[in-house]
Amino acid sequence: MSHSAENKKAAVLGSPIAHSLSPVLHRAAYDELGLTGWEYGRYEIDEAALPGFMAKLGPEWAGLSLTMPLKRAVIPLLDEISPTAASVEAVNTVVCTADGRRHGDNTDIPGMLAALRERGVERVERAAVLGAGATASSALAALARICTGEVTAYVRSAARAEEMRGWGERLGVAVRTAPWGEAAAAFEAPLVVATTPAGSTDPLAAAVPDRPGTLFDVLYEPWPTALAAAWAGRGGAVVGGLDLLVHQAVLQVEQMTGRAPAPLAAMRRAGEAALAAR
Repeated sequence: MSHSAENKKAAVLGSPIAHSLSPVLHRAAYDELGLTGWEYGRYEIDEAALPGFMAKLGPEWAGLSLTMPLKRAVIPLLDEISPTAASVEAVNTVVCTADGRRHGDNTDIPGMLAALRERGVERVERAAVLGAGATASSALAALARICTGEVTAYVRSAARAEEMRGWGERLGVAVRTAPWGEAAAAFEAPLVVATTPAGSTDPLAAAVPDRPGTLFDVLYEPWPTALAAAWAGRGGAVVGGLDLLVHQAVLQVEQMTGRAPAPLAAMRRAGEAALAAR
């Protein structure tokens, strides 16, 4: 039986979930790949509801995309997780296999690397990370593979600083921490990864130097951020949150459907159209 003849289900889970672009991206991929029997939904699920939801998944389920706050909560409910997911204790992808096993992976990290590679960034001598949340640890895991020198993390508290240094040790990256008040100094690095919530980096836009390097801003709404707009205005390369979202979704589609390559261009067009319509 071909993939297209099967009726398969996948979905994104999280809370809040209403604004997720994942359904748009995955459905665009199914259309392009001719997977007519496949559907992709979204479910408002928090940590308390997750075990019950997972227990009810039948053989028609191909996989799940997970967003906050479920990336760590799902781990005890899985049969196995990939080394990439284990490295940051975060799963954003669950693949349900034919024999009923649940395999967890993290496509955020290779997604970041693919988005950077697309803009010609394959190796950097040093980098800076703005913020210290879950996305920051994924950024460190990605930087572990392409950064030959030190990563400076700009954080708001001593506890966050300690956390980021701990992640650096685990991931094999030399991490130096600096207070958030000095974040404008980050812009001297050839690669800056902004992992903070909307609005956090707006005050830094005025500090963007002439001829900056590459900015990877993980936000996609609102877009461009004030920082990304200022960066592009001074001639710097900008990688955005939609780039990350599309590249990690491409890897999810390939794992869940068994079809590769997933249609990157069609998925990006669908994402851009959906954001423009908001």
